[in-house]
Amino acid sequence: MLSLRTTSVVLAAVLAAPACGRNPPAPSDASPSQATQSPAVASSGDLPVAAAASRAARAPSELGVTIQDACDGDTFNAAIGPGTCTRNGGMKFDQFIAELTKLMFVGPWKFAPASKNARVNDTFVAVNRGGEVHTFTEVAAYGGGIVDNLNQLAGTPTIAPECGALEEDDFVAPGSTYRETVHEAGTVKFQCCIHPWMRLEATVASH
Repeated sequence: MLSLRTTSVVLAAVLAAPACGRNPPAPSDASPSQATQSPAVASSGDLPVAAAASRAARAPSELGVTIQDACDGDTFNAAIGPGTCTRNGGMKFDQFIAELTKLMFVGPWKFAPASKNARVNDTFVAVNRGGEVHTFTEVAAYGGGIVDNLNQLAGTPTIAPECGALEEDDFVAPGSTYRETVHEAGTVKFQCCIHPWMRLEATVASH
């Protein structure tokens, strides 16, 4: 597991890197009686059919998520390492640790919203509005992240496997955007692999 100071070296490197219709139906040769029965010329009484077709034709959506924190640049950088936090003012590092120790989470460090409804092929667009590097990582089950000290204080000592397989472009620097498209219906979970209490759960419908 990585310590806070070791992780800051990784995150500082991330901070230095660049941010990352349907066609109309063809004419039919069907007889008038057949054409009357065709959905293509459905009467106003076939509204459920028309509504279903409309839903199926809807384009995928982009769903906004805000990544938030309230780190104080001076104290976080002094405690962990230069470049850890780019904000001016905020919660001091010792206050952050005290709240995490007491509650096993720190309120201002969060995904907003924490829950979302989506449809298959929608894309989550997560924007980092905080001062620290974060991740927006899809996981099968919530678990710990890559910083052992934070895992212990957050009560998530076992690292989520997905957090152990991060790549460079999975890290979202302050001001950067991360996009993740959902491809299957069901419940989808996202977490930050640095601050593991930062979570979002989405209910994904097939249409």
